[in-house]
Amino acid sequence: MQGLTTFEQIAVYAILGVALLGLAYAIYLRAQILRESKGTAKMQEVWGWIKEGADAYLARQLRSILPLIVVLTIALFFSVYIVPPTPEALERFEGTSPDTVRLIIGIARALAFVMGAGFSLAVGQIGMRMAVEGNVRVAAASRKSFGDALRIAYRAGTITGMLTDGLGLLGGTLIFIILGIAAPDALLGFGFGGTLLALFMRVGGGIFTKAADVGADLVGKVEQGLNEDDPRNPAVVADLVGDNVGDCAGMAADIFESYEVTIVSGLILGLALWHVTGRLEWIIYPLIVRGIGVISSIIGTYVVRAPDEGGDAMSAIFRGFLSSAVISAVLFFIAGFIYLNNAAMEQWGGWWRAPLAVGVGVLLAIVIDRLTEYFTGTHGAPVKDIKKGADTGPATLILQGLSAGYESSVWSVVVIALTIGASIFIFGTIPGIDEAQRVTFVLYGVAMTGIGMLTLTGNNVAMDSFGPIADNANGIGEMAWSGMEDAETKKAQQTMADLDAVGNTTKAITKGVAIGSAVIAAVALFGSFLVDVSRAQAGLGIAAAQQISAIGIRVDIPQVFIGMLIGGALPWLFSSFAIQAVSRASALIVLEARRQFRLGVLEDKVKPDYRQAVSISTSAAQKELVGLALLGILTPIVVGLLLQVEALGGFLAGIIVSGQLLAVFMNNAGGAWDNAKKLIEDEPRNPAKNTGKGSERHKAGVVGDTVGDPMKDTAGPALNPMIKVVNLVSVIVAPIVVQYARATGLEQVVIWVVIAALIGVLAWAIARSKAPAPELKQ
Repeated sequence: MQGLTTFEQIAVYAILGVALLGLAYAIYLRAQILRESKGTAKMQEVWGWIKEGADAYLARQLRSILPLIVVLTIALFFSVYIVPPTPEALERFEGTSPDTVRLIIGIARALAFVMGAGFSLAVGQIGMRMAVEGNVRVAAASRKSFGDALRIAYRAGTITGMLTDGLGLLGGTLIFIILGIAAPDALLGFGFGGTLLALFMRVGGGIFTKAADVGADLVGKVEQGLNEDDPRNPAVVADLVGDNVGDCAGMAADIFESYEVTIVSGLILGLALWHVTGRLEWIIYPLIVRGIGVISSIIGTYVVRAPDEGGDAMSAIFRGFLSSAVISAVLFFIAGFIYLNNAAMEQWGGWWRAPLAVGVGVLLAIVIDRLTEYFTGTHGAPVKDIKKGADTGPATLILQGLSAGYESSVWSVVVIALTIGASIFIFGTIPGIDEAQRVTFVLYGVAMTGIGMLTLTGNNVAMDSFGPIADNANGIGEMAWSGMEDAETKKAQQTMADLDAVGNTTKAITKGVAIGSAVIAAVALFGSFLVDVSRAQAGLGIAAAQQISAIGIRVDIPQVFIGMLIGGALPWLFSSFAIQAVSRASALIVLEARRQFRLGVLEDKVKPDYRQAVSISTSAAQKELVGLALLGILTPIVVGLLLQVEALGGFLAGIIVSGQLLAVFMNNAGGAWDNAKKLIEDEPRNPAKNTGKGSERHKAGVVGDTVGDPMKDTAGPALNPMIKVVNLVSVIVAPIVVQYARATGLEQVVIWVVIAALIGVLAWAIARSKAPAPELKQ
């Protein structure tokens, strides 16, 4: 809080209060949801199976990742001893010896890493448990009112959204209050902890959910002609458990780390502008924006409602999102006018530039929302064309989905490029600044668009959690109401089917927003990378004209081009291993279900054993956690130490471009296949016309859906945290690479030993990912 005016100090503590308000609102919504009815005893029995499986999986996942978290905490503590303390740290702790400053910053970075990891874990686990509490209540409400079912599902998801908002804002603000201008050292640890946990939960949850889903669909729908959640299918409970551990726990942690990383990059670049301008407004304003977002999301919750007899759930949800967006945009400009409208800021281009950049970020979120809905929603032409492709079999249906996914990637990139171009227009036109300053201002603008894009995180997470809550509610109804044909049951089933279809689209939308925000955050972190490298080079006495901020990342240098090629290839290798894991596990689930069918499950001679499929999915997911995480953590370190810091910059450029294109393609193609299948299922069942469930067209739709499942729910979403893990590791390791670029003698020998050891660990991780788990072999 050093150097802050009275108004700024009040604003910072008010932001801290808003963070606590978000958490309090989550507690209030939890109490509201728990008061709702859980339905019949049979519904609660099915719900109990889901709850037991989800809790058991998360407990085992935590045991698997804790050792690596401990190792990385120690490594982050000692990382500050490899390079000299930053000038900001020395200034913050003026009068303290450099060794003591190192100790303080090392402890702060390690604790911030643990806090980021703990907050990410809390968001994922608590959010998932609240989704599980909500799904049975949505199913019960569907028998009475469409509007109540929608309200419960959305507000149960909003609990996770408020946890994301509250904890993300709380962590970043506390670190700033305690460390002041030395905060970036700890903020990197905070962002890395949240991102790494999100990667674990995304990868593990994604493999679990899609191994169960693909296996259940192939053996149930295609081979036996069973309904989506037929209780006789031995894999059905694993499928429902997977919706929670993948789409709730995984996605909640994913968006939380995006929320963290955008504020981290914004504060780091704001500090860089403080060096240029001497103004702290660049650091305080992003925190004010985040506080406004929390309040706007709370208000938007109450706009989401529909009539009791039925309505358009997608329109209601988007209306809430748009209301929050409008409220936020107005408040951004009001806050900017009040806080930034002064003579000192006028010297640096005027008060309106930062609010406008944030407004562009909100607009970007809306455009990606609409773009993703067009390519994956049931009303859009792409999904209708995919459905038509089912007329001639699974091959043409899959080809239509591939083409839709490829096209959607192009338009997403165009939108993000226009957003970055808007930042150039807003901040690149400030008069009287040199080229290096212009680059820093533009990158700060990019960070502000990312902050604006995720301002409505409460709404985004609520939309995402709505999907698995509705899906689980539909499954609970299918299993609990099997054989019931009364009018009330049919109406409830239709309500659940309608909400489930909307949930598929909202999941695709939030994944699109998460991927888009990952690219914006990665570009902003790339700016942080340039700032940190230039600062490290200046500390070694390298002339300003020779620093990376002046000469840039030159692709005509062979090492840089090599780094770019490796960076572009990494998302493809990562995705390959994730999809392989799903393929192997789903094949075993098919075999297990067939074995139980031979015992007489379909004829009700024996009861299905749901635990076997849950066990198979759990084993497959746990095996991949550490190996895939190591790909993201170690590869940038090896590239930096082996090819130097410029090549590491090329590596980051490659992974950002390649990862964005691949992630959007997989997300949207998979979502479109899923909804095309649902359109076919909604048709009247008529074998003569080859329509509806059980038809050849339906089987073609199921094949397309199962191909897309690991793309949209495993590999695609996991690329989001993976890209940011790579970027954060690169920012942390860059000063070390610069420090030892000219090492000779014993230091050089040590570096080569470290490189050889890291390559050996990477080889082990790759070999481990390619091999099935021992328990799966058995």
